Amino acid sequence: MPSAAGALAGIRVLDISRILGGPYCGQILGDHGADVLKVEPPQGDDTRTWGPPFKDGVASYYHGLNRNKRTLHLDLGQTEGREALLALVAEADVLIENFKTGTMERWGIGYEVLSQRFPRLVWCRVSGFGSDGPLGALPGYDAAVQAMTGIMSVNGEAEGGPLRVGLPVVDMVTGLNAVIGVLLALQERQRSGRGQLVEAALYDSGLSLLHPHAANWFVDGKTPRRTGNAHPNIYPYDALVTRTAPIFVAVGNDRQFAAFCRCIGLPDLAEDPRYATAGERSTHREALKQALEAETRHLDGDALVDAMMSAGVPAAPVLSVDAALAHPHTAHRDMLVEMPGGYRGIGSPIKLDRTPATYRHPPLTPGDRFELT
Repeated sequence: MPSAAGALAGIRVLDISRILGGPYCGQILGDHGADVLKVEPPQGDDTRTWGPPFKDGVASYYHGLNRNKRTLHLDLGQTEGREALLALVAEADVLIENFKTGTMERWGIGYEVLSQRFPRLVWCRVSGFGSDGPLGALPGYDAAVQAMTGIMSVNGEAEGGPLRVGLPVVDMVTGLNAVIGVLLALQERQRSGRGQLVEAALYDSGLSLLHPHAANWFVDGKTPRRTGNAHPNIYPYDALVTRTAPIFVAVGNDRQFAAFCRCIGLPDLAEDPRYATAGERSTHREALKQALEAETRHLDGDALVDAMMSAGVPAAPVLSVDAALAHPHTAHRDMLVEMPGGYRGIGSPIKLDRTPATYRHPPLTPGDRFELT
């Protein structure tokens, strides 16, 4: 029987971060029961204005990252704001921040000071490049870090130029890494009784996403190149043309390839020496793609996907965002959240059977602020 209390019930989180990585971390912790108080400057988080579209005067971007949080506006540049923050820190288990390196130290409320005063506090710092080193303390946004960590260089068509991944993947993964770090620090605190500094940098997260390109380079020393929709190591792992719509086929082994060939009516193709093993298929990928699409372009895409999935071959239609959100499996997996007032959002991808995520209140509008008592 699922419990109404989340896995992090009783944990108090002070989220003084802005934009994406830090707020996403805070939202995940809030979804799983933590009491999250988001502290914003008087003008609010920058993403409140990142629209259109807007809902209740607040940009959709903000709505996607700040549910299950109470909201308080403080001017930390003023003594009164910092004093109010210290009173909140005294009651908190976790502090999430992404201020420019040195800002909180200049205010006299940096990690070294607060960790001495509040030794059980887990301090989560989200930044672009970390606080030191050749790029330390420099500002970092998702797309710039995608460019600098090599992600753009391997994304896009083979004959095209470097291309940004069409969603803020580095920011999102940094938020997830921050969650992991916070949970590790809370677990360790149970043994030591002490908190610690958790650092989640966009640069580190971007580099961590380079598999298998980095692994390939470590082994053969060849600069990874763009391969479009195709996988750099295995084939067919690519988008293919059909009579109705493009589909994606993800063949990972010889058995799956043989099953795929039967599904498209070319069983003998699996016996061709050029395609009999994963290595040979990758080597002869151009000829193989031509042979496959000569057949698939005459087939119904949805029917072919159904046949392949039934045969144990991973495959999928290429859906638009709205079609993906409307898919019956999206609702079945509880990945759609609806709340009173018209809020709709993406559910937590972290599933726990006894203490599942709960969605208690939507992001607060400018008039719905938590007041200190």
